[in-house]
Amino acid sequence: MSIVHRLRHGLRIIRGRVFRRLGLTDKTVIKVYHGYGHASQLVLYGHVFRQSALPRKRYRQSVLNNTWALLRLFMVKPLPNVRLRTQWQGQVLETVADRDGFYKFEWQDIPPLEQGWHELTVEMLGPEREVLHAGSGSLYIPHATQYGFISDVDDTFLISHSANLRKRLFVLFTQNARSRRPFEGVVKHYQLLAAGNTSPDAPNPFFYVSSSEWNLYEYLLEFTRVQSLPRGVFLLNVMKQVRELLNTGQSNHQGKFARIVRIIEGFPKQRFVLLGDSSQRDPYIYESIVRHFPGRIHAVYIRDVYRKSRVDVLEVVGKIEAAGVPVCFFRHSEEAILHSRKIGLISDAAAARELSAGDPDAAKGQVG
Repeated sequence: MSIVHRLRHGLRIIRGRVFRRLGLTDKTVIKVYHGYGHASQLVLYGHVFRQSALPRKRYRQSVLNNTWALLRLFMVKPLPNVRLRTQWQGQVLETVADRDGFYKFEWQDIPPLEQGWHELTVEMLGPEREVLHAGSGSLYIPHATQYGFISDVDDTFLISHSANLRKRLFVLFTQNARSRRPFEGVVKHYQLLAAGNTSPDAPNPFFYVSSSEWNLYEYLLEFTRVQSLPRGVFLLNVMKQVRELLNTGQSNHQGKFARIVRIIEGFPKQRFVLLGDSSQRDPYIYESIVRHFPGRIHAVYIRDVYRKSRVDVLEVVGKIEAAGVPVCFFRHSEEAILHSRKIGLISDAAAARELSAGDPDAAKGQVG
């Protein structure tokens, strides 16, 4: 090995050590997000990166550590235009990542499909079709239940202060996925909804549709896991860079409408319940969904977190109710649980049991 080659090799080693010290990697990483299947159509999303954050292993409650951990999630460099391959039930599927490193597999199978969660591997192919890198993830085929649930994230179940930029950024930078708190009672409500009118081995499906970016996917996944929220499929917003961090979760609400439409269109025989909050555009998006899909929306839940928008939101609530869809505009999750019991989403016995048990570990405060 020549001196030049040895020098380059040594610099690569040093660079790798510095990156690891910073919680970053300059190695190719294939992210595979939760995909989902419906009828005969299946879809799987992900990103390919040439630089990304290493998975967080320690969750010490330190402002400095939490701030750096958040910044790392936005210090990504995509690897565009690479060919990818996955396999499903004997089918070999290929696609190409776009300029942002984002990829999507869409394919069909012959029903009936095996319901539940399925593990898949996505491989990156070289010029000779050799496997260069691989990543793994899951695809969810919901059980044939009566209802599906589409929920927002920020200020719907996760306290985020979305209407106040200063508070929102403060929480993002100083807390982490394990120290952030849900609203009081919301976990029990979601657990009851997932189990309502079905059996434990066939829960109602949950889809988490948010204006937050794919940068926060693992963050949100860890939060829902730690809090024991129903396991579900995330559909998030386009990836952002560090320079765009101050605008996280604040844009492309129209894209959120389109993502919800794709879910509802994908399950033509299922009725849906929409859950959101009053801090941003959820009431208006959901009112549009109700008009777009007459007879398909069973109920709408809007958490009242922003008093300045209350009058306008009540006007939208009236429009949804005029379309024949029940609306629960609530401040406390106990109200939402009682409403869900009233319209038959959860049983009287289950609701009474959970309300009497309480939820002492959840956050007490409200937003707004």
